[in-house]
Amino acid sequence: MKNAFAMMAIATLALAACGSGVRSSSPADAFMAGLAGHCGQAYAGRVVVDEPASQDDPFAGKSLVMHIRECGDTALRIPFHVGEDRSRTWVLTRTATGIRLKHDHRHEDGSEDAITMYGGDTTADGTTMRQEFPVDRESIALFERAGLAASTANVWAMEIEPGKRFVYELARPGTERLFRVEFDLTRPVAPPPPPW
Repeated sequence: MKNAFAMMAIATLALAACGSGVRSSSPADAFMAGLAGHCGQAYAGRVVVDEPASQDDPFAGKSLVMHIRECGDTALRIPFHVGEDRSRTWVLTRTATGIRLKHDHRHEDGSEDAITMYGGDTTADGTTMRQEFPVDRESIALFERAGLAASTANVWAMEIEPGKRFVYELARPGTERLFRVEFDLTRPVAPPPPPW
């Protein structure tokens, strides 16, 4: 049943891309379809790079689980659980020119965090396995208002080898900052509770 749902999600994403005038064979379509092929599944992860190491690392000693929870016509919602913290959801949306990544952060009562819906759009085709999302103007303004000047240079990336691994990455070009979490797609885990 899960495979049938995954195939429907892949077909829906491809049809939506065709209907919007986007090339259905583009790297962005293949990337989204690769993720949609795991729809409904959850996977455990681990931090593989954290440079420079954080003094107050919120990930240290916590279980890390991503859950490809919602697969719509042109969007995927992927909660990222850090221990009992269910505040983070990655939102990937297919655009006319590529993919948009936003970080939806919420409090336990479901209300929006002050720092939420930041991210960026792809500015290059990328590949079927890797897409990069430079910080957008809206997010730069948000970070500046919040006094997070270092984040104004963020470039996020996601990688997928369907059936093998998924990677979430944060880099700051021109600095030594690099953060990567890798998820094992060969071993699904029990889906976590819904995000906040």
